[in-house]
Amino acid sequence: MKDIYIADLAGFDESRIFDSFFLVLHKQHRTTKANKPYLNLILGDKTGQLEARVWELGDPRVAKDFDKGDIVKARGCVSRFDDRLQMKIDQLRKCQLGEAEKADLLPCTSCDVNELWQQLLGFVETFTDPDLKRLLTTLLADTGLAQAYREAPAAKQLHHAWLGGLLEHVLSLLALADRVAPHYPVLHRDLLLTGVILHDIGKVRELAWDIGFEYTVAGTLLGHIQMGMEMTEKTIASFPDFPPRLKTLVLHMILSHHGKLEFGSPKLPMIPEALVLNFVDDLDAKMQAIAVEFEKSAREGKAIDEMTGKIWALDQRQMLNTRGFLGKEKV
Repeated sequence: MKDIYIADLAGFDESRIFDSFFLVLHKQHRTTKANKPYLNLILGDKTGQLEARVWELGDPRVAKDFDKGDIVKARGCVSRFDDRLQMKIDQLRKCQLGEAEKADLLPCTSCDVNELWQQLLGFVETFTDPDLKRLLTTLLADTGLAQAYREAPAAKQLHHAWLGGLLEHVLSLLALADRVAPHYPVLHRDLLLTGVILHDIGKVRELAWDIGFEYTVAGTLLGHIQMGMEMTEKTIASFPDFPPRLKTLVLHMILSHHGKLEFGSPKLPMIPEALVLNFVDDLDAKMQAIAVEFEKSAREGKAIDEMTGKIWALDQRQMLNTRGFLGKEKV
């Protein structure tokens, strides 16, 4: 088990040395404006990732036989540049077999994946629409798909960007959608929950998570919306008696779930269930991004009544932790 994680480095001052194993997520040779060469890296582990720089490229203590996807042992210190924490690496070598555990190097859900999976199947069991129930039961019974669904991150970095993140995100949406559905009688509850389960299913093929979180070639060229629609359409085609109108609505849920054309949706939501899916999907992604930023501020020792850093998922705006802000007033 690692002694020092990325999250720990926020509490280090510039004089404190770290020496630990990290996963290489990015490697690029660059030069400064003064034409000095350096190595730009992004190193990560299960608690996050951080930019790193190696200045003394000729130092024999800095290995050259490593690449993206390798595990390395790095020694150095941290500093701040443009108010951003970064690592300054003095020594670096490629990890030897058995020295580090990959489980320490990729972020992973803190939830019990088996329990989440059973909850997902439990929602499907509550369906009263036999066609939607059969569609989901058939899809989720595919061993390869089920394993990928349990492992996949929900995104490369925006929200739920960890192993099991997709499943965790979907369970959060199911809980939200199942509360909204009874409040609006116009909603078809089983169709809404089907959209929740299928809206990001294409991410099991859009993303790869063996070495950090990256897009596959097919994922880059097609995207998870198109891939998810094709996966769903193929399964529906195996049912000769699946209602054509219901098929149209299911596929529309997948195609429109990003809500806007400029956000990558081929179609705008044009049924109530698709509209609700877009709203709860966007809500859950943004709230998770805020929670991560609050945790990051706490690790960096910021006061609980301070504004966070800029959050990319919220158009670079800062956020205030209202609980911390009001709680400090009572102290």
